[in-house]
Amino acid sequence: MVEKNNRDFRIVFMGTPDFATASLKALLDAGYHVAGVITAPDKPAGRGKKFRQSAVKKFALEQGLKVLQPPRLKNPEFLEELKAIEADLQVVVAFRMLPEQVWDMPPMGTINLHASLLPQYRGAAPIHHAIINGEKETGLTTFLLQKEIDTGNILLQKRLEIGTEETVGELHDRMMIAGGRLLIDTIERLRKGEISPIDQHQLIQTGTVLKPAPKIFKEDCRIRWNNDLNTVHNFIRGLSPIPGAFSMLISPKGETVAVKIFRASREKNDEQLHPGTFLTDGKSYIKVATVGGFMQLHELQLAGKKRLQTAELLRGFALSDEWHFA
Repeated sequence: MVEKNNRDFRIVFMGTPDFATASLKALLDAGYHVAGVITAPDKPAGRGKKFRQSAVKKFALEQGLKVLQPPRLKNPEFLEELKAIEADLQVVVAFRMLPEQVWDMPPMGTINLHASLLPQYRGAAPIHHAIINGEKETGLTTFLLQKEIDTGNILLQKRLEIGTEETVGELHDRMMIAGGRLLIDTIERLRKGEISPIDQHQLIQTGTVLKPAPKIFKEDCRIRWNNDLNTVHNFIRGLSPIPGAFSMLISPKGETVAVKIFRASREKNDEQLHPGTFLTDGKSYIKVATVGGFMQLHELQLAGKKRLQTAELLRGFALSDEWHFA
């Protein structure tokens, strides 16, 4: 059988957020024929509740690609339309769980790009959880989809170091680009028969604890100042900038203001103040007590206000040591 060139090799791409657009762009830059793009339906967003397109849809339309937005992936009409595309391979990056009749449709199956070194950090938020847990290394994995989420046979992996001050937003952007490169390498080697898929169970040694990466909700983002210095630091950068770690600022009169904290640094100190107590000169710095020292806040945002540097915020919001976080 004559091997197809990239333009004749038909790919269906499935993805929704910004993270997926880099992979879609990588496919196009490599000359592949993206015969269809599947993404989430438009959703109302913002105060005006105007319908907003996904990042993948916006990019796909700019490239003149065919876009499908099925509300239900088991819808018979969608399945017929997907089958009619006659894809050789499907690629999934940051999309929802697929039914078997979808992922098993193409002759070469469906490849998923996941932002962790599987089998660790299976789930919806692997980049966040890796930083929150203080990992020094993470990575990317391409694997073949099967019934259980993030459990398919591994194709390739790419390791990446995590900077000691790196936020989830910064790591996300690095992984987004590296993921596109890994995806192209995977497809090219898979087509040449140069990859032997590895069962994930072979990588789980006796006694290994698998760390999950579930979706993060608003109630998960509240800072616990009675944790140790490193735990609080990792928590803040592991949620920055989205969804953002927050705390409640309490005035001497008992009034409360929600504050998101985007960037902070550690200051070890043996002096043990009550967690959440803070020190400030009211002009340039805010230091919040935690176990083992202080978190010095550098970027924060009061509810309903703009994100500001600490000195900028203090110019318009009078704070003293009588306030505290809870």
